[in-house]
Amino acid sequence: MRILISADMEGATGVTWPADVEPGTEQWQRCRAMFTGDVNAAVTGLFEGGADEVLVNEAHATMRNLLLEELHEDATMITGRHKDLSMVEGVQAGDCDGVVFLGYHCGAGDEGVLAHTYLPNAITGVWLDGEPASEGRLNAAVVAAYGTPVILVTGDDRACEDAAGYAPFARTVAVKEHVSRYAARCRPPARTARDIRAQARAAMLLAGRLVPAEPRAHEVEVEVDAAHLAQAAALVPGVTRVGARRVRYTSPDAYEMIRCFKTVTTLVSQAMEAHYG
Repeated sequence: MRILISADMEGATGVTWPADVEPGTEQWQRCRAMFTGDVNAAVTGLFEGGADEVLVNEAHATMRNLLLEELHEDATMITGRHKDLSMVEGVQAGDCDGVVFLGYHCGAGDEGVLAHTYLPNAITGVWLDGEPASEGRLNAAVVAAYGTPVILVTGDDRACEDAAGYAPFARTVAVKEHVSRYAARCRPPARTARDIRAQARAAMLLAGRLVPAEPRAHEVEVEVDAAHLAQAAALVPGVTRVGARRVRYTSPDAYEMIRCFKTVTTLVSQAMEAHYG
């Protein structure tokens, strides 16, 4: 039984504001340990539940945040950027029996701690096939194409509610309760580790290869906070402006959908200027 952990940071224990997740800050250094602790708790529970192999894919920002020297010794990790499937790199091997979305958060425009979709502020909304789409919903569509079920989601309470819409059978762990975008009612790492470990162990009952989802076209709309960002996004072949601040594209399958989304967000991020965005 091989399990993939897609590890994001905004939904980790104790994380509540930008400096907690911005590489290079003092707060980020502090929160890296708690983030690694969440991952280790999940790894421990997965092995206790019957996993034979656990692969951790770093999925936040530079994708160099977890402390390898403190990682569970039986896990392996993909660290670093520029990966074909970004946040769910590794699932395309086709041998994953389950995926854990750890440290996830709500999408752009939603209520949740550090809510966003890929970019912190420039993107104000994303829709996948007409449904509001968080990173969790986008990634769930990708892993379904490889027959891999989402078995566990951790994050704040709003992220767990969001997960019910794209992975209704998955176990969830709310490591904190949303107060505002930059505040949460948090539990200490010792308590959240116990909860994550227990639910990861139980989640192994949901693991097992599924029939891959039938390849089908996906329509994505992305709304940004300034017209010139939509102009930049429309430079991608197949991406068209459907409003002053909104673009749309259709991809033949989930693999191409997420790759095009990454391209759009990369162009948008490069088109932003200091102060004015």
